[in-house]
Amino acid sequence: MYYKWLDSPIARLLLTSEGHSLTGLYLQGQKHFPETLNWREFADLDLFIEVEKQLTEYFSHQRQQFDLPLDPIGTTFQKQVWEQLRQIPFGETISYGTLAQRIGLPTASRAVGAANGRNPISIVVPCHRVIATNGKMTGYAGGVDRKQSLLQHEAMVKSSLRLD
Repeated sequence: MYYKWLDSPIARLLLTSEGHSLTGLYLQGQKHFPETLNWREFADLDLFIEVEKQLTEYFSHQRQQFDLPLDPIGTTFQKQVWEQLRQIPFGETISYGTLAQRIGLPTASRAVGAANGRNPISIVVPCHRVIATNGKMTGYAGGVDRKQSLLQHEAMVKSSLRLD
């Protein structure tokens, strides 16, 4: 596995890859942070350069969707949840219950929440767009303040597009 550290407006980010696909994008200090002792730092990996470019565009209001090869490591159920996360439009939120309905398991909102919390590719796979049914910002592995920051960023971009 390869890794690269990257600074962003919300946190220092750890990118991980097996060499061809993005396997992780972690906010420093988040829950479920990987151990990189046996990994090799490889800042010049073409994939990492492209991820950095797309994240820079995202944070500078020039990108709303990511176009990257992804290979998150998880169970079949987790991957199903993570794939549904990618279907949530930029600047919008849904509840854990709605996400559970979308994968065909309407009573599994807690399991969906747990899978959401284990998402290894933050921001690109937008787990920050899932909120509690009552609208509260809950359950973000990177911290609720960072979740709120990402949602505010997207709302601001979406709002400015409506004004243009």
